[in-house]
Amino acid sequence: MEAVIKVNDISHSFGKETVLKDIQLSVGKGEVFGLLGPSGSGKTTLVKIIVGILKPISGNAVVLEKTMPSLKQMKHIGFMAQSDALYSELSGRENLDFFASVYGLSKAERQQRIREVLEVLGLSDDIDKPVDKFSGGMKRRVSLAAALLHKPEILILDEPTVGIDPVLRKSIWEELNALKDEGTTIILTTHVMDEAEKCDQLALLRNGHVIAQGTPHSLKKDINAATIEEAFLHYGGVGQ
Repeated sequence: MEAVIKVNDISHSFGKETVLKDIQLSVGKGEVFGLLGPSGSGKTTLVKIIVGILKPISGNAVVLEKTMPSLKQMKHIGFMAQSDALYSELSGRENLDFFASVYGLSKAERQQRIREVLEVLGLSDDIDKPVDKFSGGMKRRVSLAAALLHKPEILILDEPTVGIDPVLRKSIWEELNALKDEGTTIILTTHVMDEAEKCDQLALLRNGHVIAQGTPHSLKKDINAATIEEAFLHYGGVGQ
C-alpha cells in the first residue's frame, strides 16, 4: 500500500522532558491509523509534528512526499485539535464560514460544504447559536465539521470523540469510514480501547515510545490476547 505519511526517527523534548523517542510510523493511503495511549504518552505532540505545528528536535515527518512543516501541504490536511479552536462570540455557522474562507473556498463552495457537513454531523438545528452557548460535545462536532470543509486528503483528529455521547460517536465513526472508502487517510488519537478496535492499523504509545504496532487483530493474536486493552498492558510490560 502506498505510504502517504512517514514518520522517520522523530524525537522531541520540552525543556528537559523528552516526550517522543525515536518514533517510526508509516501510514498507507485510505487507512484509519490509530495512536492509542494514555494521557502524557506523546500522542498530541506527535500529531502536531505530522501536521506541521511543531518541528521535532530530531527526525522528520513526510506528508504526501513533502517534509513538514510545509505550507503547501497544509491545504491537503484537515486537523481537529484536542481543544476546540472556535471563536466563542460567533455562531457555529459563522465559525464554519470563516474556516472555509481560510481554506480558500468560494462563497458558493462554502455554502454547499457547510450544508453537507452540517447534515452529516447532525448540527443543522443549532448551528446559528453562539458557540459559547454550545455544550462540549456540540463544540467537538463543530470542530470536526471545520476540519472536513475542504475535503482534505488527510484528516488528523486528536481525541475526536471526547465528551460525545455514544449515539453521536457511532455516527462520527460511520462518517470516518465513509471518508476512508473515498480514499481519505485518517490519523486519530484515542485512549478508548473500543475505538482502537475500529482502526485499520494501530500504534501503541507509552512514555513517548511506540511499544507495538500492527492491525488490532494481529496485536491481539500475537500474544493470544482477547482485547486491545490486554494487548496494550502486555506490550507495555504492565503486570509482567
